[in-house]
Amino acid sequence: MNNSDLYEYTLRLGDTALILGQRLSEWCGHGPVLEQDIALTNIALDQIGQARQFLQYAAELKGGDTTEDSLAYHRDAHQFRNLLLVEQDNGHWGDTLARQFFFDTYNYFLFERLMKSSDERISSIAQKAMKEITYHAQWSAEWIIRLGDGTEESHDKIQKSINDIWMWTGEMLEADELDLRMHEAGIGVDLTEVTALWNDKVDEILKLATLEKPESAQHQRGGKRGVHSEKLGYVLAEMQHIPKSYPNSKW
Repeated sequence: MNNSDLYEYTLRLGDTALILGQRLSEWCGHGPVLEQDIALTNIALDQIGQARQFLQYAAELKGGDTTEDSLAYHRDAHQFRNLLLVEQDNGHWGDTLARQFFFDTYNYFLFERLMKSSDERISSIAQKAMKEITYHAQWSAEWIIRLGDGTEESHDKIQKSINDIWMWTGEMLEADELDLRMHEAGIGVDLTEVTALWNDKVDEILKLATLEKPESAQHQRGGKRGVHSEKLGYVLAEMQHIPKSYPNSKW
C-alpha cells in the first residue's frame, strides 16, 4: 500500500464528514423546534470533529506545510473527494432527514468495520466516533418512521424526499479501484458487505415507516474522484470565504 492511496482514502473520509457537517450547520437557528435544532447542530459538530481527525491524518501523510486547515479552506472543488450525497441541498426538513437517514445507515456499517482497520490511526478514529455515529443512525431512522407513519401530508412529503435523494445513494455503496485496493490491504472495508447490511436496514425502517423503497437503479457518481455537482461550489464559497479573503489572519 503506497502513501498516495492512503492519503486519497483518508481525504474521502475527511471531506465527506466536513461537507456534511457544513451542510447541517446551515440548519442552526432554523430547526422546526428548539430540541431538534440543537440535535442537528450537535450532529453537525460531530461530523466536523470527525473531519478534523481525518484531515489531520491526511495532512501528515501529505507532508510539507499541509495542515488540516489548508486542506479544508484552500482547496478547490475538484480537489475534494466527498460523496455527492452530502453536498446536496438541505431542502426542507424531510429532504434533510432523507439524506441523513441514507448516509447515517451507511456510515454506521462503514465505521463499524473501520474499527477493525489494520491502519491504527483510522481504527482509532472510528472507535472514538462509533458512539456518536450510533446515535445519529438511531435519530434519523426514528424521524423517518415518525414522518412516514405520521399524517398523510408528512408521509407524502418524506416519500418524495426519499425518491428525490435516491439517485445520490449509489456512489457510497459502489467500490472503485481505490476502495478495492484499500480493502485488500486490510485498511478499508468490503463495500459489498456494507451494501447488503445497508439494504436490509433501509428496508426494515422504510417498512416500519410505511414508505416505498425507490426502484430506480440510476445513480450519480463522481465525487470520490473530484467530479462534483455545482452545489459543492456554493458550499465551499461560504465555508472558505474568510480564510481565502484573509489568508494570514489569526484569532
